[in-house]
Amino acid sequence: MNYTQAIKFDMKRFFFLSFLLLGFHVGRVSAQIPEYEALPISVAQPSLPNIPDRWVDLKDFGGVGDGVTSNTEAFARAIAALSKQGGGHLRVSAGLYLTGLISLKDKIDLHLEKHAVILFSPDKTEFFKRDKVTGKPVSDKATPCITASSCEDVCITGEGILDGNGEWWRAVKRSKVSDVEWNRFQKMGGMDADHGMIWYPFDLKHFQNIAESYELQEAMRTHLVRFTECTRVLVEGVTLQNSPKFHLVPQRCTDVVIRNVSVRCPWNAQNGDGIDIMNSRRVWISGCTVDVGDDAICLKAGAGAAGVKAGPCEDIVITNNTVYHGHGGFVIGSEFSGGMNRIVVKGNTFCGTDTGLRFKSAPGRGGKTSQIYISDIYMSDIAGEAVVFETTYVNRPVGQEGNTLSGTANFLPEFTDIHIRNVVCRDAQTAVSAAGTLEMIHGIRLENCTFFYAEKGCQMDNEGMITMKDVVFKTY
Repeated sequence: MNYTQAIKFDMKRFFFLSFLLLGFHVGRVSAQIPEYEALPISVAQPSLPNIPDRWVDLKDFGGVGDGVTSNTEAFARAIAALSKQGGGHLRVSAGLYLTGLISLKDKIDLHLEKHAVILFSPDKTEFFKRDKVTGKPVSDKATPCITASSCEDVCITGEGILDGNGEWWRAVKRSKVSDVEWNRFQKMGGMDADHGMIWYPFDLKHFQNIAESYELQEAMRTHLVRFTECTRVLVEGVTLQNSPKFHLVPQRCTDVVIRNVSVRCPWNAQNGDGIDIMNSRRVWISGCTVDVGDDAICLKAGAGAAGVKAGPCEDIVITNNTVYHGHGGFVIGSEFSGGMNRIVVKGNTFCGTDTGLRFKSAPGRGGKTSQIYISDIYMSDIAGEAVVFETTYVNRPVGQEGNTLSGTANFLPEFTDIHIRNVVCRDAQTAVSAAGTLEMIHGIRLENCTFFYAEKGCQMDNEGMITMKDVVFKTY
């Protein structure tokens, strides 16, 4: 081999080794996830984000973790600087960082170290995107505390806490709080409505309103974290708590991993959903702990024609999670006109939820489910139904009578091709319930389940909605 040949050989070897290294990196990102190896159906798995190995610290951009100084501009400067360099990790070290809106960008990892708390401002006026020149709001809708829109490779990781300061946003029902809690809200100012049975954070002592009435302001409550039309999203290790509304909302996203996350808020928090996946594909939720005021882990796919246009929830795996409180441990609905396809829920525990497996919808907001496989679910102290199908669900905003069923025959819910097996439940008020018509509930199979109930075993509006094999119902 002459010198020229040797050079060519070395170059080929260099590119081959580079390819191997790159392949290893890509393989690490998209290697087979163990939880996907023994699923009852083939489910496409997500890819993880690819974040450059570049680190900056929020304090280098003026961040101050004293709980008093506003860090809104510090976050904006740090994210802009990282983005200009092609992305990287924004480290938030131990401290209490008061802030307004945080907008993530491509290839950004917001990394909260242990004892780092990002506390969102109680001043609701800080949650409106504003014109850079005039400073005036560009929308009359509040923006979620953390957003990412049309981004690729975006993360929130670490061991810290995101606190939405939700008590400054949420209405409170008198019947759901103690005297001590009620008096604490009264000291904030605000106003009572419905003959003193509901408190609204309107006309507060220290912060201005964002609407002309408490009803309009109530409708402006926002989420804690929302990803919109993003690709390759990772939320890992952090705690999300006390959101003004829903805590974690990926909507119309592809490749989402939510792993080892804690989500918590008061049990009586209005609309305090935990993790809401909306019209998204290739999602894995694993190892999370959820203790919230509304649905815990919920899949939605929009209502009516808009839901169909946004597309289905599909290729979703939900494994090894624990739910302590929620209106439902695992929920589909109430709106899912876009459809639900290829979903596996396996190895989850619900202790103290209002319902366990909850399927809810109504005409006008329904769609069709297919290939839903649920297994190895362990429940205790379920206040209502362990398994419930409801096709007359009505959404009732706080302080209102609620929306009535429209009577439309369009977008009927069709809960079908749902397979539930290996469920053990102790102390549910009702074991299994199905309310609706055979057109809307059929092709449901329960197998190898045991339910210990207090009042009702199995109640169905129509025979044939649910078929059962080796299902045991016991009571006192």
